[in-house]
Amino acid sequence: MLSRVASSIYWLNRYIERAENYARFIEVNLNLSLDLPRGTAEQWEPLVATTGDHEIFAQRYGPATKDAVIHFLTADAANPNSIQACLVAARENARSVREIISTDMWEQVNHFHLMVKAAVSNGLSGRNLHAFLADVKSASHLFLGSTDATMSHGEGWHFARLGRLLERADKTSRILDVKYFMLLPTVTEVGTPFDIIQWSALLKSASALEMYHKHFGRISPDDVARFLILDSTFPRAIRYCLIKSEDSLHAISGSEHGTYQNHADKRLGRLRAELDFGDVEECIADGLHEFLDQFQTQLNRVGDSIFDTFFAPRPIHSTLTGAETQ
Repeated sequence: MLSRVASSIYWLNRYIERAENYARFIEVNLNLSLDLPRGTAEQWEPLVATTGDHEIFAQRYGPATKDAVIHFLTADAANPNSIQACLVAARENARSVREIISTDMWEQVNHFHLMVKAAVSNGLSGRNLHAFLADVKSASHLFLGSTDATMSHGEGWHFARLGRLLERADKTSRILDVKYFMLLPTVTEVGTPFDIIQWSALLKSASALEMYHKHFGRISPDDVARFLILDSTFPRAIRYCLIKSEDSLHAISGSEHGTYQNHADKRLGRLRAELDFGDVEECIADGLHEFLDQFQTQLNRVGDSIFDTFFAPRPIHSTLTGAETQ
């Protein structure tokens, strides 16, 4: 497979997953604002921190008001990570590999793109916003289903799954990081109804509340961290994402589990092993924020290695002249 094709499939799926996660973050924050005790200020700045774009937002918008944050994360064409920008990029990547992906995938990306474009043109507020966020999640699920059901599970499909799950692992770590680091500034609120509401909202953002209750019952911060970081069976848990990502990376590289043929294999295998043999007490011991911050750095390095190994242009050596071309 050409590196250009592999890169487009990989990023097509990352952008679709990113748009869905942003819709989840916004939807849960909207619902959380309805559940907060009367007189409690809505918190929208942590939502921007979750995306990692708080510096850009502060420069362009100033204070993190509800309307400003929602516009920045959904409709701001100048924000490369907004839902609208993600769908523009996803469609462009899909167009460039039209001959590789299935017709169902192409049609779903187009439908998704047009739906977002129309919703943004009509304005996002009130009921329109809630319906829009639900539609974004549904459209992402339909694309995932189309990919799994209509694309051969070969090299291209593995690049698609690799991109999707690495993006999902990153976003799960970010929403968990924001809860621990920003949403609860004083220890006096730990264990209060306000605290439980926030932990429930965090689990809802990962569609994890029901599965969490089946595993643990009552909400406990340590158990929430354990579930979202170390669970090996829940599809949005970080460890699960890394397990399946590594499966796809080995399928692409042709290497056996426990071995590596390139830096991407090595870095992802090392990161997954740290979670395989870790426990939540170790994650929290030196500060969960510090652990998650380090994890995000390591995950970014995995992404860099994937680019260097599979997507970066390579010099071509001419067999006739010995000249090197790009």
